[in-house]
Amino acid sequence: MNILPTVALVGRPNVGKSTIFNRLVGDRISIVEDYPGVTRDRIYAKASWLDREYRLIDTGGIEMVDEPIMNQIRFQADIAIEEADVIVFIVNGQEGLTLEDEEIAQRLYQSKHPVVLAVNKADNPEQRQDIYDFYALGFGNPLPISGAHGTGLGDLLDQIFANMPDNMAQREEDEGIHFCFIGRPNVGKSSLVNAILQEERVIVSDIEGTTREAVDTYFVDESGQKFTMIDTAGIRRKGKIAESTEKYSVMRSLSAIDRSNIVCLVIDAETGIQEQDKHVAGYAYEAGKGIIIIVNKWDLIEEKDKVFKTFTEDIRREFKYLDFAPILFVSALSHQRLKKLPTMLKEIYQNQRRRIQSSLLNNLLIDAVAMNPAPTDKGRRLKLYYMTQVAVEPPTFVVFINDLELMHFSYERYLENQLRETFYFEGTPIKLIARERE
Repeated sequence: MNILPTVALVGRPNVGKSTIFNRLVGDRISIVEDYPGVTRDRIYAKASWLDREYRLIDTGGIEMVDEPIMNQIRFQADIAIEEADVIVFIVNGQEGLTLEDEEIAQRLYQSKHPVVLAVNKADNPEQRQDIYDFYALGFGNPLPISGAHGTGLGDLLDQIFANMPDNMAQREEDEGIHFCFIGRPNVGKSSLVNAILQEERVIVSDIEGTTREAVDTYFVDESGQKFTMIDTAGIRRKGKIAESTEKYSVMRSLSAIDRSNIVCLVIDAETGIQEQDKHVAGYAYEAGKGIIIIVNKWDLIEEKDKVFKTFTEDIRREFKYLDFAPILFVSALSHQRLKKLPTMLKEIYQNQRRRIQSSLLNNLLIDAVAMNPAPTDKGRRLKLYYMTQVAVEPPTFVVFINDLELMHFSYERYLENQLRETFYFEGTPIKLIARERE
């Protein structure tokens, strides 16, 4: 399982956090303006360094002024500090050490997370030498960098990863199969947790947004399989995320998806499929997680046989990219069909980790081409040489071909379907990568 470590960028306003964020991510995600207070909320993105992925958080500038908007910014920064595995404390090399820097340092002393001190706007050699005042902050050697020019960021990333916890993957592995419930608020995620555990371990309420944080609960089924169940706050549409705590719940949900092997997308049987359900499912699909679609509150539906067929057809039509995901109609109130969930989780977990021998893959490739010959374009035919599996979770395959321009999306989809039909990958996405043979 790919456990993404989290890095938070913190500092007072106008020290260049958003510029550094955009440099590290490789895209202009954060708004960059040359006056304080532009970045008010936390912004999240995935980034990578030397083939290692991590989650990066850009925060609003921390100011100690007692004003409502500044209180919200401080609150957001405190959340990022708590969430992070490593904190990057950014200061302004052109302005030197300030009282605000020292006050932020006092906050960071209490975080218990490693802190890397970066002196931004050190754009020339003279400025890179003039950083000694920042030793007084007590975070070791300050690293001179320039977000505007990108200098020093490699050294910064090396220092970040030198401080990353190295036991994350092992810790998660020891806790068995990780799965989480995601979905809109008030679809019954916490009720499902309690129904599975048959005891009240999570607060249950009909008020939207009761669950603010992800809650880990451990249990063992009758076969001795260990599970870690992660209950998450409901993900709202971005325009409706008004409270600071709601923004926190979105980050918790994304983190839960990252930490899960399998994601259970919960849909309300009464309200049906909403547009937001598709966005929520997209988080899990893009992360390459196993997926189960759970229709909750099925006990409230009349004429179940008739509605069952219609609801299933609606799901398959609205979630075409999740055609591999099984659908489970349940009731948290009556516990209907909930006993099936652990078995489904175990089967999908095995499917995620299944490895197929190259000889079997190449037999499949020969048969697939025989049944549906490769396409041609302007007299040139696509040639498929061989296929091999390169990863699990999700199962990832590479097929070597003669020309990438000849590999049409529809034929790639055809090969994926042949893989599914032959080797049974229910519940897990699979990836097929085409490469030209050298």
